[in-house]
Formats: sequence, C-alpha cells, structure tokens
Amino acid sequence: MDAVKFEVPPELFVTTESSSFAGQLALGTLEAGPDTYTFSQPVDWNVTVTNTGDALLVMGSARGTATVACARCLDDFQVDLNGEVEGYFLLSEDGPAPEDMDDDEFEVLGADKILDLEPLIIAALLVEAPLVPLCREDCAGLCAQCGANLNEGPCACSAQPDDGLPRMSDGRVSPFAALKDLDLGE
Repeated sequence: MDAVKFEVPPELFVTTESSSFAGQLALGTLEAGPDTYTFSQPVDWNVTVTNTGDALLVMGSARGTATVACARCLDDFQVDLNGEVEGYFLLSEDGPAPEDMDDDEFEVLGADKILDLEPLIIAALLVEAPLVPLCREDCAGLCAQCGANLNEGPCACSAQPDDGLPRMSDGRVSPFAALKDLDLGE
C-alpha cells in the first residue's frame, strides 16, 4: 500500500481489531526551523491501526535519509531520520475526549472515514531532526574573517603576526587586548 491517505476498512470499526499498513511517501523537502531537509528517495513507513473502542490508535515508524546543510561549514551532508509515528483518531465527535490528552494530541475521524497519515509521518521525522545539524561533531566551521572552510585546512588569514597581543580563537585581536597594559596603580 503506497497511499498515505485511505478509507478506513470496515473491519477496523470493530473494537480491538487492528490492521497493518506500509508504504512509501515522497516528501521532497521539509523545513525545520532555518534548516531544509531534502529527501531524494521516498520515506519508508509502516503503521498498525487498532480500534480501542472510542478511537483508532495509530502506531508505527517512518525512516528516510535527507540531505541538509551543516550549521557550521554549510556543506551538505546526509542524515538518517527514524521516527515513531503516533496518532489518535476519535471515531465520533460526540464521543468523550481522552482525559489524559490535550486537544491538539488527537483528531476526530471525519464522516468520510479517511485516515491521512502524511501529517503523522512528517511530525515523526521532524521530531528526530537534529536541532543543530552538523556534518560531524568536530566540524571546524568557516573562518570568521575570510569564510574558508576550516575542515579543509587552515586558511590564508590564519598566519597571525607575532605581535604579542592576545587573540581570539578565530585569530582576531581580542577586544580586551588594550587592558593588557592598563596600569591599575598597584
């Protein structure tokens, strides 16, 4: 089954019944804050839908590989995203809302009985996206002066003059260098 939007089969309207579904979803790109995740291949997903009596419980997983720019050096790299798909769809608007859930943690299954898994799959992957995507933990980033990628080696401006002034990690003279010779009257 490749469709992520489908009509719930009649057997799932019987309490305790469950069915499994799997497929692929072509996402293209997803935005997560300032970062853009590009999926060149479809995302694989699988879920089990269970009738709990008052609702349909959707549980499963989604996994895919995305390309994103490193937050330090701006080089593109690939990241594997593996998320847990979760959803809760009330069978009737008249039914009681779950006491332990906020209003944004469940949906009501529409009169057309169509179950749309795409928002659940996207949410599962975005939750797993790194807050700060790094091509590697020790990424040196870009030179603050010339913009050279420091992962490829030192830049031309890294040869600092030996003037004895305190310098910051990027080679610039520290703004506190003037305090070095300050006479405090001691």
